Amino acid sequence: MQDAHYWIRTLNLQAHPEGGYYRRTYCATESLAAQALPSRFGANRFISSAIYYLLCGEQFSALHQIKSDELWHFYAGSSINLYIIDIQGILQTIILGSNPTVGEVFQAVVPAGCWFGARLVQTNSYALLGCTVAPAFDFSDFTLARRDDLLTQYPQYTNIIQALTYPSS
Repeated sequence: MQDAHYWIRTLNLQAHPEGGYYRRTYCATESLAAQALPSRFGANRFISSAIYYLLCGEQFSALHQIKSDELWHFYAGSSINLYIIDIQGILQTIILGSNPTVGEVFQAVVPAGCWFGARLVQTNSYALLGCTVAPAFDFSDFTLARRDDLLTQYPQYTNIIQALTYPSS
């Protein structure tokens, strides 16, 4: 079994602003006109995009939201907990991994507009994942959660919010 450093080096992954490492592997060459998309986008978007994404050790994918649906794929390593707070404020935890007999799944969808983040189930390991977004990911569609704001909005999820956000400045 390879370790995280092997995958970071081999796949040429770079630090991601939400935590972990990533590299865009695909972006469609065709785009959708702004008027063909929901108004939340406000501009043209490529049809879809995909990345490799890796978490290792104590790293986490900080709670964030995007304007598109995002499909997560599990490739290698240890399982992760994917936390989603939906637009009704309900928290769901999906375990991505390679053992369906214990409820792990290879793919999970995060609907547009939900707050979501992830962390390893076992922090002495890594997880190599992929994410596919349609319409394509654009950093202008990305909002990193502010801890204080989420704690005010969802005090019932204090433990998860504190674990998957950075202290407010």
